[in-house]
Amino acid sequence: MMHSFKQRVLVTLAATVVALACGMAAGFLLGRYLTLKRTEIKLEQSAVLTITEADASSRESRAVLATMNASPYPFCSDAEIAYFRSLLFQSEYLKEAGRMRGGKVYCSATLGRLPQPLAQSSPDFAQLDGTRVYKQFAPFRVDHLTVLSLQLGDSYAIFSPFLEAHRAAPPMHYISTAINDANWQTFQSRGAFPQATKAILTRNGQARLGGTLYATRCSALYFNCVTDFIAVPDALRADRREFAGYIAAGGLIGACFGFLASFLYRRNQSMDRQLRRAIAKDELRVVYQPIVILATRRIVGAEALARWTDEEGFEVGPDVFIRIAEERGFVGEITRLVARRVLQDFAETLRSHPDFRLSINVASADLGDPGFLPMLDRALAKAGVSAQSLAIEITESCTAQHDVAIAAILALRERGHSVHIDDFGTGYSSLSYLHALSIDAIKIDKSFTHAIGTEAVTVSILPQILAMAETLKLGVIVEGVETGLQAEYFETNAQPVLAQGWLFGHPVPAEEFFRILSEDEEKAQVAMCGL
Repeated sequence: MMHSFKQRVLVTLAATVVALACGMAAGFLLGRYLTLKRTEIKLEQSAVLTITEADASSRESRAVLATMNASPYPFCSDAEIAYFRSLLFQSEYLKEAGRMRGGKVYCSATLGRLPQPLAQSSPDFAQLDGTRVYKQFAPFRVDHLTVLSLQLGDSYAIFSPFLEAHRAAPPMHYISTAINDANWQTFQSRGAFPQATKAILTRNGQARLGGTLYATRCSALYFNCVTDFIAVPDALRADRREFAGYIAAGGLIGACFGFLASFLYRRNQSMDRQLRRAIAKDELRVVYQPIVILATRRIVGAEALARWTDEEGFEVGPDVFIRIAEERGFVGEITRLVARRVLQDFAETLRSHPDFRLSINVASADLGDPGFLPMLDRALAKAGVSAQSLAIEITESCTAQHDVAIAAILALRERGHSVHIDDFGTGYSSLSYLHALSIDAIKIDKSFTHAIGTEAVTVSILPQILAMAETLKLGVIVEGVETGLQAEYFETNAQPVLAQGWLFGHPVPAEEFFRILSEDEEKAQVAMCGL
């Protein structure tokens, strides 16, 4: 009997040890799989954020170079060098700028006019538009960091090498790849240099080559991509506590359940899946920024803006999550959510204030969606709100599909909606084009507003835009008004101008907006009684 008991104990122990070993082995494999999947998600998110910033720095550098090439001052004169310094002072991404001809540098904003022109080596990369890229630009070198320079015409600008300090911190690395628009040749401009194929570095997506994970995002505006990557051993070491936890838990869970969990984990943790869940759960927030009449500073409307905090508590900018929704084909769900929330929040206000206008942004995909207008009609009818109370904002880029845009705008205006062109000026629409679109107003892009009081070339375009609006009898709304000087510039305009920006109020939740609106109405009543 004792022998039988010992045998049962030994068998139980043996079975327990085998089960534990199998469970730990399954936990090891599961933990390794899930850790790497989580790393892939981090790589993708990092690549999305990095390419967004790369687009911003590219836009700024090209704008600065265009401004420099249009300099009104003599070549490398003291006045021109001072002009370049003022441009650099306003720049977020650039560290140096100057003039060069025939491959020689003649002056710079920091060094002034050189005693002898400084010869440069041939550019590392060139595009058809004449843009030339240098990886090292003598004498502007900073220790071991890559100093990237861009030349266009007779002007050059140098990016700050310290922009890379916050990107893809080790053990995660990144690389920027430029693509020649003529022959599809590539040029690796910044970051570390992995043993990756051209296909990995120049196409959106994730890949694994050898012992390294890659995530690539390419710009929709410029010929460049960003790839974030990490070695598999480094990824496992970085999350070693989580990895060990999976091994311990492996003794308690089965391999089949683990496989299913890993599959769901991957699906649930990607940014687009998080965004889809947030939309399904109605978790996107909508905030409202006041729109005022400049002449009286009275609030006459508001713009509704979507905001999102992901499941890890990080605020994701609308420029990121709207682009993801557009690329994945579900941006219309965000538009519907915003429209529904706006009418829930403001139905009573819009009914009691017939002159108040609430603006919502509409994507290009919505203009071609046959279900968009009926959805809007139903939502307005349910809320008991007139279409005149809801203004529709479309970006200038949305009008690229000319016929679709015209048909959608006409349908919106027939229903009573006002239609505004948002971010106006970034595409420089012509008079005939604007007339064909039959819009009600333009919203001048904040880049023009921020140029007021500076010597930027964009300031000279503002009078032309205002004159164009007056000729076509279009309303004007100015974005990004942050200072009294900017407000005063537009107050002198012959026709009434509406404005929005931090000078008049930040985007706030509906409850806070109603409080601000109530205070504004009380001030107006006091002013009338005083008269």
